[in-house]
Amino acid sequence: MSPSASAPTPTTPFGASADLPKPPGLTWRVQSREPVGYDVHIVRGLLDPANPTLARACGADGQNPTRCLVVVDDKVRTLYGERVRAYLDAWRVESFWKVLPGDEAAKELTSAVEVTEAMTAMGLLRRTEKVVAIGGGVVLDVAGFAASLYRRGVPYVRVPTTLLGQIDAGIGVKTGVNHGTHKNRLGTYYAPETALIDPEFLATVDPRHIVNGMAEIIKMALVKDRTLFELLEAVVAGAGPQSLTAGGAAATEVISRAIAGMLDELEPNLWEQVLERSVDYGHTFSPSLELRADPPLLHGEAVAADMAICVALAHHRGLLCADDTDRALRLMHDAGLPLSHPVFTTDLLAESLRDAVKHRDGLQRVPLTDGIGRVRFVNDLTHEELGRAREFVAQRAAALGAPEDGRVLAVAS
Repeated sequence: MSPSASAPTPTTPFGASADLPKPPGLTWRVQSREPVGYDVHIVRGLLDPANPTLARACGADGQNPTRCLVVVDDKVRTLYGERVRAYLDAWRVESFWKVLPGDEAAKELTSAVEVTEAMTAMGLLRRTEKVVAIGGGVVLDVAGFAASLYRRGVPYVRVPTTLLGQIDAGIGVKTGVNHGTHKNRLGTYYAPETALIDPEFLATVDPRHIVNGMAEIIKMALVKDRTLFELLEAVVAGAGPQSLTAGGAAATEVISRAIAGMLDELEPNLWEQVLERSVDYGHTFSPSLELRADPPLLHGEAVAADMAICVALAHHRGLLCADDTDRALRLMHDAGLPLSHPVFTTDLLAESLRDAVKHRDGLQRVPLTDGIGRVRFVNDLTHEELGRAREFVAQRAAALGAPEDGRVLAVAS
């Protein structure tokens, strides 16, 4: 090449001219945050047309028409359907209805799909029209799960009508359905716009379901609130669990303290980034029992049997003195909850613990009471400990006169 000849233009490995802009990188990181906020209200007389709370939650002002999808369980529809429809009509809310069974067998993916089909049938608008879920925990979970899936999320309102729903299932952000032999195996974190709690609904709740909700209140007392525990002892020894349906100062304090304690634990950890959760107390072994017991147990009944095992584990580890151990087991028994169940073999307890380890990312993270009102997490429970705890509970249950076959105690109406 002669000296006067032009030198070749250098190229990049991709053949592009070196003086052209470089191609963009091949790795990106996307970050975003979505604020989550929702309200929990205790409000009496929710279905009184003079009370605007539910209407406002539906986006209604009484002047301009709007629409909503009401997802309700069959028993609640029978008891309150006409009142709900009359209330919505009074506020110019055109309501479309989807009725579901309220029992655990209905808590499945098929039910959630049916709810989404009801949204399609009414032509639910994505942002301005609401799903209103009215019922117990099963319907609230199914409707919330469906709302989180439909068009990747539509707004919904929770109106829990059972005690368990009002202090637990209706006030968090978790939704879900059962799958196979696994409790809540399919689910999402999806907050309602609001949860409206009317204690007047409890007046028509079956006595067994009041006791069912008592289990979750006892849970909060054991892990967080000794004052609540002592209040529950007085309530159970006095008028009994059914007094929670009659209102009054004691009932209001029990329910409000349980809700406040639950929200205090949930709020800093809504998405469960921290897997050591005190509200998992009673939920290590109970999922296996709840889906295997025949005849079926309600959620709180299975939780109670789990809590009894955990009380025994804490006692044997020196975390719970003998007196407090007896008090905890007696409170559950006197409330009408089961302490044991024949399905709870030591092998099943061990199997349940192994499944919990998977759910808790490789560690047991089992919450145990460190005295009443406090909690400690352990990661080294053994098969032998589980067997000893089961035997201890069986002995104490027999001493208290609990049925040996795990039957739920009769409760007064």
